[in-house]
Formats: sequence, C-alpha cells, structure tokens
Amino acid sequence: MALFKAYPKYQFSYGVNDPHTGDIKNQHEERDGDFVKGSYSLHESDGTVRIVEYTADKINGFNAKVYKSGVANHPLGNSLYHH
Repeated sequence: MALFKAYPKYQFSYGVNDPHTGDIKNQHEERDGDFVKGSYSLHESDGTVRIVEYTADKINGFNAKVYKSGVANHPLGNSLYHH
C-alpha cells in the first residue's frame, strides 16, 4: 500500500480591532511546501506597534525580524514609585 503525502500549501489572515479594550492586532501567513513566511503586528500598551516578519524552512530554520514603530507613551498618574 502506497501512502500519499499531500503537498502542504495554505494562506491565512486574521485581525482584531477592538478600540474599547485596545486589542488591535493582525497576522498573515502563507506556506508553499517546506517554506513558510508571514508577519504579524500588535499595538502595545505603551502606544507603539510591534511588527514581526518571519520565514521558516528546513535549511535556515525560523528567522524573524522585529520592528517597533511609534513613540512610547507612559501616562503620568499615580506612580508606585515616589521620589
């Protein structure tokens, strides 16, 4: 009996945009055989956006580049540390 192994190929995307909770993120990934590439981004609590682009394959393994955009915003208020 011969076993048939399906060729792995897919593409997907998703996103969340909930301004009430601040949960804002998205992801996209695609695979063709043994090669995968994708990216995702998310809004951090400090107001910046983290962006990650990645690839993966049998030869090079998993590789990611991480970027950050925007300026961190730390609101003044009741601080746990007083000087």
